Amino acid sequence: MIEQKVASLTADRPLTVTSSKPYNLMVALFGLLGAVGIAFGLHAFIAGHEQTYAVTREIPWGLLIATYVFFVVTSTGLCLISSIGHVFGVKTLQPIAKRSVFLAIATIISGFMVISFEIENPWRMAIYNVISPNLTSNIWWMGTLYGAYLFFMVTEFALLQSGKHKAAGLLGLMGVIAGVAAHSNLGAVFGLLNGREFWHGPYMPIYFITSAMMSGCAAVLFFTWLAYRINGWEMSPSMQKALSATAKLGALLMAIIMFFTTWKVLSGIAGKPPGKYEAMLAIIKGNYALNFWGAEVLMGMVIPFIIILAVRAKKMKALFIAGALSMVGIFFMRYDLVVVGQIVPHFHEMALTGIPQYFSYVPSFHEIMITLGGFSFCAMAFLIGEKLFHGHVSEIH
Repeated sequence: MIEQKVASLTADRPLTVTSSKPYNLMVALFGLLGAVGIAFGLHAFIAGHEQTYAVTREIPWGLLIATYVFFVVTSTGLCLISSIGHVFGVKTLQPIAKRSVFLAIATIISGFMVISFEIENPWRMAIYNVISPNLTSNIWWMGTLYGAYLFFMVTEFALLQSGKHKAAGLLGLMGVIAGVAAHSNLGAVFGLLNGREFWHGPYMPIYFITSAMMSGCAAVLFFTWLAYRINGWEMSPSMQKALSATAKLGALLMAIIMFFTTWKVLSGIAGKPPGKYEAMLAIIKGNYALNFWGAEVLMGMVIPFIIILAVRAKKMKALFIAGALSMVGIFFMRYDLVVVGQIVPHFHEMALTGIPQYFSYVPSFHEIMITLGGFSFCAMAFLIGEKLFHGHVSEIH
């Protein structure tokens, strides 16, 4: 257990944290799993993606794309939640700012790590993004905007650490602009694909931004409570108030996403729109029904929403549980979005011979291990950040 060495609760000097054996073992474990995930990704480069990944010509986007979306969604959400406090001046949420910015950096780097192994030649993307930009490509804009977003977030965190809060606020605002632009553009990557009826529609960028903020709230609740347990600190009233406000905002966003989800289902069933109707059936009563009802709806939104209301957003451990459940459900939300959008064959309405009702996809062992490596890297970064930056102290503990 990391111990807090502080003379009194009112001391304003920096806190010192020391690492314990369990802490070191956890860092080593997550570091090892992260290295294993990288090793599997490098092996996929050598052996070939077609030999190591379960994606096919029919379903080219699989678990790694879903994991990437989960990480960048969470990162954008953390950026937006943190900006409410130190960029837009809402004092109630200022105590969560430093840790949220650091986690925004850790999650997006984890997402970049995962997708770099999904792209067969990631170095070409970095090179040709600069020397041969395609301004009509949503994916080009996604890479460029997320690169700018990462730069702004890293600079903002450095300024926060040096106490230059005014400059940090300016960089935070630029990070918010870049993050919103990048994330809405990510929604457009899906929403503008009119060949995939399940994704196609103008609401997708708005849905991505709203669900990103919900993800950010869940991550703040989960990681902040965990950090205080790791550091062995008693949570101050100002931090409890910040988490309570975050939970209330998260509950509101969960209600909005439940509204979105309800109308997504209804619009996919009413009138039986080709392609979208078949995909919706797979979600509500087919092979992905457990993912949808059990994880995405119950764990991701309904149960956390009930928990937050039941405790009136005041009991910190309950809020941690709500955040943890929501994060698990949100991961399945991303997975269902990516995979189910591809399982309905093109020209399905023609009843062509030899074409199945649905394409199937089950992640390969390589894909699972790379995903595990991405999550392990994020967990290791979180733990190291708590020690390296003294628990991201921004208040009197």
